[in-house]
Amino acid sequence: MNWQEQVVLVTGGTGSFGKRFGEVMLRDYHPQKLIIFSRDELKQHDMRTAGFDHPSLRYFIGDVRDPQRLQRALSGVTIVVHAAALKQVPACEYNPFEAVQTNIMGGRNVIDAAIDQGVHRVLALSTDKAVNPINLYGATKLCAEKMFVQANAYAGAQDTRFSCARYGNVVGSRGSVIPVFMEQRKRGKVTVTDARMTRFWITLEQGVKFVVSSIEQMHGGEIFVPKIPSMRLTDMAETIAPGCEVECIGIRPGEKLHEVLVSEDEARNTVELDDMYVIQPAHPWWRGQNWKDAQPLPDGFRYSSDSNARWLTAEELRALIDGDAPAAEKLRVVPAKRARA
Repeated sequence: MNWQEQVVLVTGGTGSFGKRFGEVMLRDYHPQKLIIFSRDELKQHDMRTAGFDHPSLRYFIGDVRDPQRLQRALSGVTIVVHAAALKQVPACEYNPFEAVQTNIMGGRNVIDAAIDQGVHRVLALSTDKAVNPINLYGATKLCAEKMFVQANAYAGAQDTRFSCARYGNVVGSRGSVIPVFMEQRKRGKVTVTDARMTRFWITLEQGVKFVVSSIEQMHGGEIFVPKIPSMRLTDMAETIAPGCEVECIGIRPGEKLHEVLVSEDEARNTVELDDMYVIQPAHPWWRGQNWKDAQPLPDGFRYSSDSNARWLTAEELRALIDGDAPAAEKLRVVPAKRARA
């Protein structure tokens, strides 16, 4: 793909992912035009005044809930990265209609506008919480995944293709537990919900690069899952707040003990590459020769944070928090090891 010929729009462009995506696009890929689409004029103003400006950059105020605004925003766009979402689990539980309006109906509006405006490729961001969801946030993201996969049938012969990227918790993003631990260590005590809890971890830079790679490789209909390391929350707390007391306060409603990125049922339609898994759609329009060089997964396989073959060390975590780019780059490549049941 020649990115210099592309007009790229990112929804939720003033969020953690959107800002880093914009930085990477302008730094490494130089698209013809990059459009930051978000509903918060103050955040757009802050980004611009902080120096995030470029002749190819456009700021577009709008909400994914507004289908007419999306139609206007996507005019002439060739690539869409859909990152806009309500993501805070407690907020989604307390405001379920709002979560549905943004995460599900907003996704529908993006799909309709992309097809109507002839966008070439659309990649929607998802989460490990979409796998066997137990909270509303995960349920809305599961619905969104289903919609974006099946949107390829809506597009039909038109050259508009949709895929998803599903990955775990992002180091240092808004809502991450890391800033919470950093604040709690000032008081000499950090809290975790369960000593056994594990989570997948990825950096913002890794997430952006994975999304870009997925867009370049997508046929339309895949859910891309990167191979990323896991870490126990107690180990993370002890690394970030050494010497502090660690108190277990019990799992909160909507929380899982471990996260899953590929379930056993999904694994039957999933193939493996050196650095990722590709969940293929079980629909008649999917072409079997897609990803023919990838390897099928063994029966009973599941990609879970507690049984992961790759674990984040304390040294690696400290390097990532400190912004050590070489350390982050090393984590991008996972050793080629066949998955085991």
